Amino acid sequence: MHSALSALVLSLPLAAFARVHADSGLHRRHAAISHSRRNAYQLTDHYQGQTFFDGWDFFNQADPTSGLVNFLDQPSAAQAGLAYVQSDNTTVLAVDDTTQLSVGQNRNSVRITSKKSWNNGLFIADFFAMPHGCSVWPAFWMVSSTAEWPNGGEIDIIEGVNNQPSNQITLHSGTGCLLNSTAATLNSSITNIHCESSPGDDSGCSYGLSDPRSFGHEFNMQAGGVYALEWQDSGMNFWFFSRDEIPADVTSANPDPTTWGTPVAIFPNTACDMASHFFNQSLVIDTTLCGDWAGPAYSTSGCPGTCQEAVADPTNFNVAQWKVNYISVYQ
Repeated sequence: MHSALSALVLSLPLAAFARVHADSGLHRRHAAISHSRRNAYQLTDHYQGQTFFDGWDFFNQADPTSGLVNFLDQPSAAQAGLAYVQSDNTTVLAVDDTTQLSVGQNRNSVRITSKKSWNNGLFIADFFAMPHGCSVWPAFWMVSSTAEWPNGGEIDIIEGVNNQPSNQITLHSGTGCLLNSTAATLNSSITNIHCESSPGDDSGCSYGLSDPRSFGHEFNMQAGGVYALEWQDSGMNFWFFSRDEIPADVTSANPDPTTWGTPVAIFPNTACDMASHFFNQSLVIDTTLCGDWAGPAYSTSGCPGTCQEAVADPTNFNVAQWKVNYISVYQ
C-alpha cells in the first residue's frame, strides 16, 4: 500500500478484472460509435459545493453486495464526519478511519444515490481523490431506479477492489446483450463480452484500462481526474482524463466529445439494444468493504492477513475517501 503518500496528497489544498458480486434491485465500468457534432450539449444538472447533497439520497440499508459496512443516513454520516463539504467546495465521502473493531464487525461508510434518473446524456465527473486499499471496494456507477436488477441495467464507470492497478468499466444487463468483440480501444482491453448478468453470474461485459492513473493510488497522486460517459441510442463511450489532460472544453463547461479522441471503453449497440437494456439510470457513489468481490479477491491481492482483519483496523482507511469536485449532466 502507499497510504503515507496518498494521505499526503489528500491533505494538500486541492486548489494548489473480472468482477464477481451478488446483487439485487437495489444495486444491482475498433468499431467506435459514430458521434458527429450535433447541437451543443446543454448543462441540465450540476452537483458541486454546498448544495451537492441536495440532489442525493443516503442509502442506509444492508449492503446488497454483502460488504462489512454500515451505510449511514445523512445526519449520522455528517455527525461522524463521513459526508461533508469542505470550505473549497470539495465534497467528501469517507469510510470511518478512527474506530478499532473486532474482526468480523461492520465499519461505517457512505452510499448515496441521485434523486434524478436519466435515459441518455453526457455525464462528466471530476474527482480529486478516490478510496483505495486492502479490503476497499469503491464504485461510481449507475443503476435503474425502476426495474429489478439486472433488468434496466447497471453502468459501472469507476470500480475496483483492494490493490487493483487500474480501473474496470463494466455493463450489466438482462438477457440478450453482448459487447461487440470487434470493438477496440488504444488504452484498454476487453475482459468479457457477455453483459447478461444474474445473482449467480454477474461479471458483466467489461474493459480493463491500461493507465495506472485511472484508479486508486496513482489516480490520487495526480490529484485525480475526469471520467466522462456519452450515452446515446447508438451506444456508450467512456473517456478518462488525468488531471493535467482534462480538455479545455470540459473545464469551460462546453463539452464536445468529438474532439476527445478514442474512448477508453466503447459499447456499441450492434449486439445490444441500449434503449431496452439501460433505462431510468440513477447515479451512485459508494465504498463498501470486502463483500462479494473484494472479499474473494483478497487472498491474491498482495494484502496481509484476511479481509475481515483488514476491516477491523482503522489505519487501513486513512485514504478511503471520495473527494468530488463536481458531477455534471448534459443533454
